[in-house]
Amino acid sequence: MSKNIGSEPLGRFYTGKKPKRRREWRGLKDTWYDYVRWLGYWKTLITFIIKPNNMKGFFRYRWMINYLALPDFMDRHTEGMRGTQLRMAHQALGLIVTDICGMLGQIFKADPAIGNDKKLNSKIVLFDENMMSTLMGGFPNLTWLSVEVPAVYTSSMMSQDGVSYYVDVTHQYGVPSDVCPMPAAELGVALADDFPLIGCCAVQCNTTCDGSLMGNGIEARSFKIPTFQLAVPIRHRQESVQEYAAEEVVNAIHFIEEQTGEKFDWDAFFKSMKRFNAETEEFLEWMEISKTDYPQVMGVTLALYRYGVYQAAGGRNQAFLDMDKKLTKMALDAYKSKEMAAKEYRHRAMTWGVQAAYYTALPIWLLNCWGVVTIADMLSMVSTEMVNTEDKHQAMLDLAYLYENMIMRNRSNGGYETGVEALWRFCEMFNIDIVIMYVHMGCKSMSGYHGLFEEEARKHGIHLIWVTHNLMCPEDGTRRDMRTEINRYMRTVFREEPLDPSLEDFDDSKSW
Repeated sequence: MSKNIGSEPLGRFYTGKKPKRRREWRGLKDTWYDYVRWLGYWKTLITFIIKPNNMKGFFRYRWMINYLALPDFMDRHTEGMRGTQLRMAHQALGLIVTDICGMLGQIFKADPAIGNDKKLNSKIVLFDENMMSTLMGGFPNLTWLSVEVPAVYTSSMMSQDGVSYYVDVTHQYGVPSDVCPMPAAELGVALADDFPLIGCCAVQCNTTCDGSLMGNGIEARSFKIPTFQLAVPIRHRQESVQEYAAEEVVNAIHFIEEQTGEKFDWDAFFKSMKRFNAETEEFLEWMEISKTDYPQVMGVTLALYRYGVYQAAGGRNQAFLDMDKKLTKMALDAYKSKEMAAKEYRHRAMTWGVQAAYYTALPIWLLNCWGVVTIADMLSMVSTEMVNTEDKHQAMLDLAYLYENMIMRNRSNGGYETGVEALWRFCEMFNIDIVIMYVHMGCKSMSGYHGLFEEEARKHGIHLIWVTHNLMCPEDGTRRDMRTEINRYMRTVFREEPLDPSLEDFDDSKSW
């Protein structure tokens, strides 16, 4: 047990009756830094919860209990880290935590059942969890919020069974159990009357599957406010659909103008998009470093932080660009020093498909157990294009392209080129030899590609490891089950021994 990476068996933390016996020793400097940050998360929770509206929200909404697992969430997503990796993870994910707390504070302030701030409510535009907030950069006097993100998506990340109750509510209602857990959970929240009924209007997108579209319809009825369905084209690689896609975005803007009385501010929008482009440039800089033998911004830090940047912040919050620049500086310094996140990098991996929300920390385990460094993930690579900030028509075309390539639909829609072919380009770009293929058993969108992936992987000399899960229902495919599928491949195909044998098999079913 020392300050060196891999100096103690991490699997020992999961033995015994407690979810975690003690804190990881990382050497005096890193242990102190990690402990201070850990205390800071408790301070954030306590500071948040002592506000009267937030306290009422905690007791009003069942899903709020999941946020008590935040300190454990951060432990899982920094496990084994030292030096720059530890600091980048805490600072990037810490900003996401602060942003989510701010979102919850506004939700409870506007909620008629809690704060009942009618003035704030009249300025709120609700977006669904798959809908990028980017176009709201043109409405600086309005407030963008999403109630599905804190109630469903973030809840299931914080606590692995965080939305199981709501999925059960949906099944008891009569919906078949093979429906994707995400729309099932959202429907369950609506049926249980656990959505804050806020906002003057809502904008939803045509997501990847019929299940999500069903969920959107139910939620629109539940919210009882005017709702616009943004129907951007599914075949988004075709040039012929781009004008229609831009028209749809303009229609969404007109809808917001009509419902709120606010006019779209082009100057504010261009300013926001310049910030968004600058964020993209920082991300591309990280990817350049990731092409080398010493990648820095990677794994769960990259994945969870980038979702927050392009989905929720969308160029509207200077704090995210400031953090991007800070991460770039830290990454460049670490690259020059040839810092590594594990004592040995045996393989370079990319994750493809929709990951399990209840096991976003899988890349951390891959690195610590098998020395497999996850360079990038499918969903981080969906927002890499710049938005024009001078020509209005081109700006709408570029914005439409962003919405066509949103999270959860970029690779599962659009055809072979985006769903299959793009993967091999990234593998070549980052020198990948393993692809972790997430198989979401409740998702039918990419099932038809299975044979094509196998065939093309053989052609490109890439190892595919299929990992089965059920997105938000760990009962159907546990974290342990997911690890077992990888363990078998590493032992039988690569014939390797784990870097940390204590992590090969352990029971974390009672851990958050």
